[in-house]
Amino acid sequence: ARTTSALFGIPKMSRPAAIDKYGKLGDMAFNRMEKVNADLFVLTYGSLVTQLLRDIEDVDAVNAQLEKMGYNIGLRLIDEFLSKSGINACQDFRDTCEVIAKVGLRMFLGVSGEVVMWNKEMTACSLVLPENPLAEYVELPANLTNRLWYSNLICGVIRGCLEQLQLRVECRFEKDALNGVLAEGRRRRAYADSPRAERGAARGVR
Repeated sequence: ARTTSALFGIPKMSRPAAIDKYGKLGDMAFNRMEKVNADLFVLTYGSLVTQLLRDIEDVDAVNAQLEKMGYNIGLRLIDEFLSKSGINACQDFRDTCEVIAKVGLRMFLGVSGEVVMWNKEMTACSLVLPENPLAEYVELPANLTNRLWYSNLICGVIRGCLEQLQLRVECRFEKDALNGVLAEGRRRRAYADSPRAERGAARGVR
């Protein structure tokens, strides 16, 4: 799974129409992607997390390492995304988050998410995954529950992809099915830290 380039300027349309369009684009992009065995993918990721826990032993450091690994993947993934997704540009940060939820996650994980809980400034939201393929077959031992963010790689991928588009964001887990909640949640907040991002901020792209 990888990704490609520009995200600002699609023709304006109503939000439900845009979301429906993104859902269809996500399905089309997923169908174009080269497939890997899902069980092998999940078990390989599980082996990676297990090895990190053995090597590092500090759970907070493992969380940070998973996020960093995802970030480095995201820096490269964005090129493949833009070349294969059919996405030309996004109007604002809200559209960008819908693209991540409906197209990006669908392309590379095979699932779609829901973007909810926007703040008043439209600079922060939550992305909910009803199912998380990375966590399939996984059960955390008691000593790691509410400490290990098992799928923190995803947060890093999102941050890396958006940074390549000059959007600096904070992305973190707030809830995790492995820790006893029914849906996965990632909180995303964006900051303008470059001329391009500043222009986006004026239009709500944060």
